[in-house]
Amino acid sequence: MSIDAKTTVTGIIGWPVGHSLSPRMHNAAFAALGLNWAYLAFPVAPGSVTTAIAGLAAAGVAGLNVTIPHKHEVIDACSAVSEAVGAIGAANTLVPDGAGGFRADNTDAAGFIRAIDEQAPLQLEGEQVLVLGAGGASRAVVHALRMRGAEPIIANRTVERAAALGRAIAFTEPAIRRALDDCALIVNATSLGMGSDEVPDALPLDGIGPHHVVNDLVYRIGGTPWLHAAAERGARTVDGLGMLLHQGAVAFEQWTGEPAPLDAMRAALEAGD
Repeated sequence: MSIDAKTTVTGIIGWPVGHSLSPRMHNAAFAALGLNWAYLAFPVAPGSVTTAIAGLAAAGVAGLNVTIPHKHEVIDACSAVSEAVGAIGAANTLVPDGAGGFRADNTDAAGFIRAIDEQAPLQLEGEQVLVLGAGGASRAVVHALRMRGAEPIIANRTVERAAALGRAIAFTEPAIRRALDDCALIVNATSLGMGSDEVPDALPLDGIGPHHVVNDLVYRIGGTPWLHAAAERGARTVDGLGMLLHQGAVAFEQWTGEPAPLDAMRAALEAGD
């Protein structure tokens, strides 16, 4: 990649942000299409979001992703928000508004659905879906499921927090086991399993079978131990790479107006460090 005075700049803000795989993914996409664009990581400390957004907009940055802990605070720094941001309460993508600022969007919900449709398509209309966790990722997943006509059931250790998203159950083995019987899709939207080589005891396995699709938002090349165990029980599986890839693809398409080169983006993510 050659950067010059004509290079269009995009990037991601967060704190920390050095671990992000988004620069690798998006720079591979720009190279695949021969675009003179670059994607950078901007570490923005808490409390500096509004100043940073104004400065990046003034510098002509053509698009931004937003990661933790700024997905909520960034909304107030934007001129407009999408329907998805209003429903989810968080933004992960900023697009120039044509007036010197940014409008806020959330591509996580679209990325989640695209990943399911690509790797394990199923009819969601009228189906119950078990979502583990009630954090920011869960909010995006629940919004996407409702847009498809599904009924999400949210399991969380703090039931009150889950109830704020919809139908809630306790994050206990008996409650989850009962819910599995009526669910077509199970989504791990917690951090359980991150960095572990074992299936966490809290993630369900008993009761998972060929009639289930199991989606782990935790990303690991080759899939997580939980996904491997679910596949051994006959379930179709969707790994976290899918949502990461497709949420980035939606943002890429908004910024550039070009179809995202998914193969190049996927290869960059799978390349490892």
